[in-house]
Amino acid sequence: MPDHSPSAYDVTLCVEDLRAALALHGITLPSLRADLPSFAGTYAPPAGLVTLGNCNTTTARALASVLKKAAEK
Repeated sequence: MPDHSPSAYDVTLCVEDLRAALALHGITLPSLRADLPSFAGTYAPPAGLVTLGNCNTTTARALASVLKKAAEK
């Protein structure tokens, strides 16, 4: 069975894409990054996790607002 787990590079690209998309809406998640320890674990399916990080309530509300607007379309 082929291994479909993302590489560290794939996860890094994903993080950068998410960071850029959030920036289009004026949202910054300071701790957004690839979760490198997830590459050492055995998750099903194999994972390369993204750490979304901590944010203040203003940022969380802005993110919720953008997601709600997108869901209405």
